[in-house]
Amino acid sequence: MLGQKSIKVNGADCGVEAILLGVITSIGGFLFGYDTGQISSMVLFKDFIDRFAQVQPNGEIKWTPIIQSILVSLMSIGSLLGALSGAYTADWWGRRKSMTFGVAIFIIGNVIQITAMESWVHMMMGRFVAGLGVGNLSVGVPMFQSECSPREIRGAVVASYQLMITIGILVSNIACLGFKKMDTSSASWRIVIGLGILFSLPLGAGILVVPESPRWLASRGDWDGAQLSLGRLRGMKHNLEHPLVQDDLKEMRDILEKERQVGQGGWIECFNPNTGVPKLVWRTFLGFFIHFLQQWTGVNYFFYYGATIFQSAGIEDPIQTQLILGAVNVATTFMGLWFVEKFGRRWPLFIGALWQAGWLAVFAAVGTAINPEENKTVGIVLIVCACMFIASFASTWGPMAWVVIGETFPLRTRAKQASIATAGNWLGNFMIAFLTPLATAGISYGYGFVFVGTNLAAALLVWFFLYESRALSLENVDLMYGQEGMKPWNSHKWVPPGYITREQRDEVAFRGTDKPRNSESNSGEDSRVEKIDA
Repeated sequence: MLGQKSIKVNGADCGVEAILLGVITSIGGFLFGYDTGQISSMVLFKDFIDRFAQVQPNGEIKWTPIIQSILVSLMSIGSLLGALSGAYTADWWGRRKSMTFGVAIFIIGNVIQITAMESWVHMMMGRFVAGLGVGNLSVGVPMFQSECSPREIRGAVVASYQLMITIGILVSNIACLGFKKMDTSSASWRIVIGLGILFSLPLGAGILVVPESPRWLASRGDWDGAQLSLGRLRGMKHNLEHPLVQDDLKEMRDILEKERQVGQGGWIECFNPNTGVPKLVWRTFLGFFIHFLQQWTGVNYFFYYGATIFQSAGIEDPIQTQLILGAVNVATTFMGLWFVEKFGRRWPLFIGALWQAGWLAVFAAVGTAINPEENKTVGIVLIVCACMFIASFASTWGPMAWVVIGETFPLRTRAKQASIATAGNWLGNFMIAFLTPLATAGISYGYGFVFVGTNLAAALLVWFFLYESRALSLENVDLMYGQEGMKPWNSHKWVPPGYITREQRDEVAFRGTDKPRNSESNSGEDSRVEKIDA
């Protein structure tokens, strides 16, 4: 039934199943956020400290920086390995079964954590295994969303992954704040971890009822299955000859044929400049560094260690401060869902990086110049700076980095390049999680100046290397990267062959020839133009 229902989005039909797919798969982002957010507060729970922290020479039980670093960061190493293995499972088993596998691994990791008694190594290994599952999902979900979503809603659907990350962080903050009242009992942290299992079940089961990726089916030669999947995603299950379905299928067939002429892509080929695929190595490194720098914007400086940072600044209830940051994170991510379709990818990422650098500079300068423990006003200023930084990240770099890796890579190496990019995310995540306690112990708030530099580097990366992909099909993104003489800063002007603008297709040109037509040659011929997206 759902495969026959559609709604109009920007004048074109989008299937209800495409929207349902976006909602179900975005739960993978929720698990990412929930697992990220909980550890910041749990390391302050009394029972958690008594069981897993270290006895100091004076008899006090507290975290040593190196053990805290390892405990927090091992999840990121697991996620890095899970991201790399996600390419294999996504290509071998299909996108849906791969994500179900990721959920199963995540559940096993959480069970290991819940059963930990007094060994921090036991807890650490549980976080590592859960990270394997989260890493697998962090590759599979954005890729699956990009391959399945009609172009009219693709940016918003993929950005919803980041929205659910922010909601996951917020929910974990709320759970930790609630169970902090009973932190003398192990039930406090065991229940918080156990809730993650409950939240993962709708994804593990729900993913099996939505359509498989039509692009994955096509890559396996199952064109009937690909056509049916496209029909369901357009709400046209019983009208597969509709032009929207057939045009999407034609674009997919054309690009796959070109890719097969240059052979099947492997890991080494992602770094081979002589494959015949335009800017393949360029796109591999672009995806990696977009995601590596997404983490080095400094966002997890606040979400992994925010409670500890604000406690050291003299804030009376640092977990409540984390809740404030989590709420700002969720609220402003909704802006990102609008930005990504209204302004594209390049400008929000570029301006966002500069905005973040500015607020981090204020944060670091104020925290370094005046001791926050001696001046409550400084503590408030630090919270405001953190909120303004989070607002920018949540509306730009948070969602759009995931959109970019979902759109940038050619189909035959997409899973592998997406894995490499996501591995960059988790490598950066691990470095932040591991280095932050050590760095703050040495240079305190001066650590913020490091993130000022990395945000400026991120702005330069976007300006000089990222192409604008708004309102293009995944197949046309591939054509754009192969356009001779095209510069990233002019890429927003590029129009695909057979189109008048990115939003308007010339039906005669599209179906009758591969040559693009300009707007002057089509004046007075509006009857041959179909507006398909915006």
